[in-house]
Amino acid sequence: MIIDIVKVFLPSLVAFCLGVIITPSITNFLYERKMWKKKGGKKALDGTEAKVFNELHEVKEVGTPRMGGSVIWIAAGGTALLIWILSKVSSIDVLDRLDFISRNQTWIPLFTLLAGACIGLVDDFLEIKEAGGGLSLKKRLILVGGIGLACGLWFFYKLDIIGIGLPGGGTFILGALFPIFFALVTIAIYSGGVIDGIDGLAGGIFASMFTAYAGIAFYQQQFNLAALCATITGGILAFLWFNIPPARFYMSETGSMALTITLSVVAFMTDSLGGGYGILVLPVIAMPLIATTLSNLIQVTSKKLRGKKVFLVAPLHHHFEALGWPSYKVTMRFWIVGVVFAMLGVVLALIG
Repeated sequence: MIIDIVKVFLPSLVAFCLGVIITPSITNFLYERKMWKKKGGKKALDGTEAKVFNELHEVKEVGTPRMGGSVIWIAAGGTALLIWILSKVSSIDVLDRLDFISRNQTWIPLFTLLAGACIGLVDDFLEIKEAGGGLSLKKRLILVGGIGLACGLWFFYKLDIIGIGLPGGGTFILGALFPIFFALVTIAIYSGGVIDGIDGLAGGIFASMFTAYAGIAFYQQQFNLAALCATITGGILAFLWFNIPPARFYMSETGSMALTITLSVVAFMTDSLGGGYGILVLPVIAMPLIATTLSNLIQVTSKKLRGKKVFLVAPLHHHFEALGWPSYKVTMRFWIVGVVFAMLGVVLALIG
């Protein structure tokens, strides 16, 4: 048991330290090449000008680099690779037991972490190269859905997963619809990634969610998966060290896409595959992301059907800014809410 605890916490510490070490070089690279939007502001989901948002953030968007999320996946992936290499070249038994790269638990989430990061990196580069030149929302949703569908097909055909777990050990059978459900869940969680809009906000929220699933995976004795989740948290904390106000860089798509897709996969890994119901508690653990998505949907629907807005600006965290809350107050209260819902999700996952 002791080695299993060390296996979870030590890689997280290594990822944090590695992230802090590599960040100055990444920062210099981003600033030297002016990797930020050339023109501030954005449009709302319905295509109209996001006037309130632009009043709050248009100036801040120019001069602060994007691609800061690369710290997270480089630190997490680098830690996994470093421990794997050491376990292969060393005869020390402890190092071999600390290796958490495994086919049955971490290959898929590691793949989605890197795949999402690469797609997001391309989007960030296009956004920087030309104002409004990033991948369209439709293209991003198709790519994210495609990754989710591919993972769902793998679960269905290779792992014989046909449904999601229910409290008490039951299973809600989806059959051939399981891969489609997997893709829809992935898209839904990804849509909440727009919570990356205030310095430090997204980092704290994602840290809480991955820590929660690390605890659930550990309880299920999926120690490799728990170690990966904790390692990602370590990378997020390193990013957060430099992202608290004033942010040195923004997470942007290379971070949010990688994390949201991987979070969805981890939820499925801790579901019937792990003898639990990680999907049912996902809306609880990821409540900040769900609330963000719902606020956007409510706003767009209200504008189309009623001709007026429900929120001063969507997503929800910007609404509170528009009400006059300082950004740090919005961030801290969202962090608190995120931690509370993460703890609630863990409790529900363990008592079912």
